[in-house]
Amino acid sequence: MKRGSIIKLTAVMLLIAIVAIFSVQPLTDPEKGIRLGLDLRGGVHMVLQAQPGPDGAEVTPDDTENAKTIINKRVNEMGLSEPVVQTDLVKKRIIVDLAGIKDPDQAVEILKTTAKLTFKDPQGNVVIEGSELKDARAAQGTRSPGYVVHLTFSDEGAKKFGELTSRHVGQRIGIYLDDEILQNPSVSVPIMDGKAEITGYATLEEAADIAALLRSGALPVSLDVAEKRTVGASLGVDSLNKSIKAGIIALALIALFMLAFYLLPGLVANISLVVFTLLVLWALKGLNAVLTLPGIAGLILSIGMTVDLNIIIYERIKEELKLGKSLRAAVEAGFSRAILTVLDANITTLF
Repeated sequence: MKRGSIIKLTAVMLLIAIVAIFSVQPLTDPEKGIRLGLDLRGGVHMVLQAQPGPDGAEVTPDDTENAKTIINKRVNEMGLSEPVVQTDLVKKRIIVDLAGIKDPDQAVEILKTTAKLTFKDPQGNVVIEGSELKDARAAQGTRSPGYVVHLTFSDEGAKKFGELTSRHVGQRIGIYLDDEILQNPSVSVPIMDGKAEITGYATLEEAADIAALLRSGALPVSLDVAEKRTVGASLGVDSLNKSIKAGIIALALIALFMLAFYLLPGLVANISLVVFTLLVLWALKGLNAVLTLPGIAGLILSIGMTVDLNIIIYERIKEELKLGKSLRAAVEAGFSRAILTVLDANITTLF
């Protein structure tokens, strides 16, 4: 090989190595890198089954979609990144994948709670519903020990609450969540500013959970847990580490094989493999795709197929060289003879 060609090849290899090093860092960032599935990061997979109403009313597709919207709001309130919430309108189910969740049982309880808030007068009549809330926030109690949930009503809700407290001074009104009484306070003076307070929470987390439920709104249908599967964070990390190790070993073995059998063409093939792997990983990040264990297996398989195609092309070129053709003519003939095989292999893989 000419000295100039060696220098050019070395420069290209150094450039690719530098690009590879700086490209991998953003891809492996825990927050901004490629999204990892439950089997790699740990979390909970649940299937929530919508139930008919108390009067036997059937669950409609709109009910399922509305429930999905509310569950999305609740998941966002948890501060989780990249949750997956899907609907199965045929089976009237909502499928939720929460990666990186610390307390799966609490998450399930929050998501399946109907959270129907009502205010009732002393006679038990519903006067105000949760749909007339504007905001709900957890805070440290100032007039009583423990933590509270501050409620802010909409204009219509504030008007109704003012009328309720004006009519029943000296009496008790009921605050209910899913028909279970939260509080039964006595009205001392009319409250006209559209604000109320639910007291009696032992921890800020408990109050914050209730506030998040009230902010997201009530589910249009009740939900039961049809399926729940939890993957521990340590198991997910272990699976990820083993997958990365398997991928590195596979790449190393492939690289050694190509160098041993094809020398310089093998080196070129190895460089193309690095570029191919980085392009696939960046494509996953750009498409916001979720990487799972089967996905890693597929990536390793695709790397093997790429090498296989390189081998087919190189063997065709070697055959042409044995016929006495020049290198340029052998490369052109080898590519033209191998292209149909390459296309056939890729099409077969797709279907």
